[in-house]
Amino acid sequence: MPRPVALITGPTSGLGGGFARRYAVDGYDLVLVARDVDRLERLAAELHDEAGARVEVLPADLSVAADRERVAERLRAGVRVLVNNAGFGTAGEFWSADLEVLQRQLDVNVTAVMQLTHAALPAMLAAGEGTVLNVASVAGLLPGRGSTYSASKAWVVSFSEGLANGLSGTGVGVHALCPGFVHTEFHARADIDMAGTPSFLWLEVDEVVRETMADLAKGKIVIIPGLQYKALTTGGRMIPRNVVRALTKVVGKGRDRT
Repeated sequence: MPRPVALITGPTSGLGGGFARRYAVDGYDLVLVARDVDRLERLAAELHDEAGARVEVLPADLSVAADRERVAERLRAGVRVLVNNAGFGTAGEFWSADLEVLQRQLDVNVTAVMQLTHAALPAMLAAGEGTVLNVASVAGLLPGRGSTYSASKAWVVSFSEGLANGLSGTGVGVHALCPGFVHTEFHARADIDMAGTPSFLWLEVDEVVRETMADLAKGKIVIIPGLQYKALTTGGRMIPRNVVRALTKVVGKGRDRT
C-alpha cells in the first residue's frame, strides 16, 4: 500500500525538523516546505537515508502569495497530514517596527495557515481521514509581552478550535499546538534577548514532539506540552486578566518584541 504523506512547513530546524523526523520514522513520505533550499535538500537526504522516506522538496516563502499558492496546489492533490509550523516573531516595539516586516509576519503566521488548511481539507474530507496540526503558542493563550505575534497565535488557536468543532465526525482532525519556550533557533532569529529566562520554562524539541503525538492520538484539540505550561495556562484562566497582564510584564521584562 502507498505510504501516507505529511506536508510540513518550516522543517529545517526546531519543531518542524522534529515533526519531520517523527513522521518519517512513523512510515510517512514527506513534502517539506521552506525558503532555504540547501537545508531542505540536506534534510531530505538525511530522512531518506535514515528512515527510507520519499521526500519531496518544495522551496517556498510563505510571505509571498505566489509561493503560498504553489504549496496550496500541492495540498489539493492530497496529503494525510498537514503541519503548519512555519512562523516567526520580531524584536522591537510595534510602533517603531517596519510595517512591511509586520505584514510578512502576519502573512506567514496567519494567512498561510488559513490558505494551506483551506487547500488541504477537501481531499482529507473526501478520504474520510486526515490531520491538520497548527503550531500556535502559549503566547496565543495568555496576554504576551508582544502584540502582533501573540495576536497571530491567538488567531491560530481560535481558528483551529472552530474548525475542529465543524469537522466533528468527519474523520478529519484540526489541532492547535501551544508550546512555551523551546530550545530552537526561533528567538535568535528574531533577535529576542532570552537571558534570565528561568531554566524550568525551557522545553526540548523531542519532548514537545513526543507529547504532541500522544495528545493527537487522544484527540486533544488544544495541545499544551509541559506540566509547567499546563499549570500556567490553567492559572491564567482562573485569575483576573489584569493580574495575568502584570505577571506577563514581569516575565517579559527587557525583551522588546512586537
